[in-house]
Amino acid sequence: MVGLFPIARLHSSLLRLTRPLLAPGLALASGLGGLGLLPIAGITAPALALNDYCQVTQGSAQAKENLRQAALDGDAAAQQQYQAMVRQHSEDLRHCRRRNWPQRQAVWLRLYPCDLQPGILDALFDRMVNMGYNEVYVEVFYGGQVLLPKADNPTVWPSVVQTAGYERRDLLAEAIEKGRQRGMRVDAWMFALNFGYSYGLRADREQVLALNGRGQTTFTFAKSGASSNPDEVFIDPYHPQAQADYSRLLAAVLRRQPDGLLFDYVRYPRGVGPNSVADSVDDLWIYGQASRDALFRRAINQQGLELIRRYISRGHLVDRDIQDVRALYPHEPEPLWQSRTPAPPLSAGQTPPTPASLRPRLQAELWQLTVAHAVQGVIDFVKTAGEQVQRAGIESGAVFFPEGNQTVGTGGYDSRLQYWDRFPTWMTWHPMVYGVCGHTGCILDGVRRVQSMVPSGAAPTITPALAGIWGQTTYNRPALETQMEALRRSSPEITSVSHFAYSWQDPEFDRVRKFCSL
Repeated sequence: MVGLFPIARLHSSLLRLTRPLLAPGLALASGLGGLGLLPIAGITAPALALNDYCQVTQGSAQAKENLRQAALDGDAAAQQQYQAMVRQHSEDLRHCRRRNWPQRQAVWLRLYPCDLQPGILDALFDRMVNMGYNEVYVEVFYGGQVLLPKADNPTVWPSVVQTAGYERRDLLAEAIEKGRQRGMRVDAWMFALNFGYSYGLRADREQVLALNGRGQTTFTFAKSGASSNPDEVFIDPYHPQAQADYSRLLAAVLRRQPDGLLFDYVRYPRGVGPNSVADSVDDLWIYGQASRDALFRRAINQQGLELIRRYISRGHLVDRDIQDVRALYPHEPEPLWQSRTPAPPLSAGQTPPTPASLRPRLQAELWQLTVAHAVQGVIDFVKTAGEQVQRAGIESGAVFFPEGNQTVGTGGYDSRLQYWDRFPTWMTWHPMVYGVCGHTGCILDGVRRVQSMVPSGAAPTITPALAGIWGQTTYNRPALETQMEALRRSSPEITSVSHFAYSWQDPEFDRVRKFCSL
């Protein structure tokens, strides 16, 4: 099995590719016809051929790359032939994807400042087309930075490109253009509740961060080592400042008119060890002022409000709490809050239940209320963002872990509280089926779990995200083609699939692009 094709040299601050990337170890199917191009000196254009995964031959990919480099050196004839070959590959890919499952095959991509060097975006998108991808998810908001030009960045986050002289270069807009030239759909992919480390450093945004019952913000929680990633800083989804900051960012991305927009990190932090389970109200990220105020508004009467206050302040109820609220508000028969069903009226001569008999049930109901409140903040946040995308006439989607909405033990919950089964069904659902078990069984189980939990009467488009590398097993995961074939047999009704990530397929190109200087 051949390996990935390397980057050979760095010349005049321009990445030169001597061998284009193809997926290793895959047999080619019948070709789709030639170009009929006039050859230029030293360059031939072999007939194009795509395999069952819509990937081009090494010869065709190399010819396209040679033409690109010759065109970059100023050869006008090579430029014409290169553009013709790009168009032909685009057309062949379009026909191939129509005939072959899946009809939409996407790859997740992070761009770097060096991608603004001449010819690099062309090379990058050529290589994705070579691998049969007709869609790409471009990361536009991650790690507390945005893929917007420094001179046109209305957000509170720094731009990815900070190099002097490049303040007006719009890497996102240029990537969208390069993708569309090749017949690709280009979607923007952005973090949601994870606003990044740089946001956590802002003194004017400290009150916006989510807060738990131990007085930790998600910034201090991450720095303490309790989080799975120290750079992840999550906001209180109920905070109007967080909503306004995100809406402004989203509007700037939408002005670039991507074909779709995907929301990632639609959840709370994933803790490590005991912190991976939320089994106490103190574990919930509902103690910020905005979230607390919203929780208190869920009370229907004064008894209910007072019990909610006492419950979240102490973490549990005592019998005296029930006695106190009865004495404080004697005109109210019982404490009430949203989702709580009132008890039947007492019959004549019947005495009210004792505080001791009521306390376990009320405490259990308050636990469910506070968990539901935390979950609802996440759902409302992504729904509001999705509606903003919808108003722009663009499709939206939500990315999630199939197991992110699990109960754990007796009364506990996965700390992420990612209740994706309540995400809007007019969004595309992107389950990250990254199961690791040495075979495809756990991967397919994740897809089946999502399919089984679709709300009755709803039909969201499900686009599984697979992790792996073409032609080789990696990290105890089967090769991508093995995963793809298993998914096709198990769920042929699925017509769109994505692969995480481009950097896995082309690690050397990714490394050089990431660490070179403009």
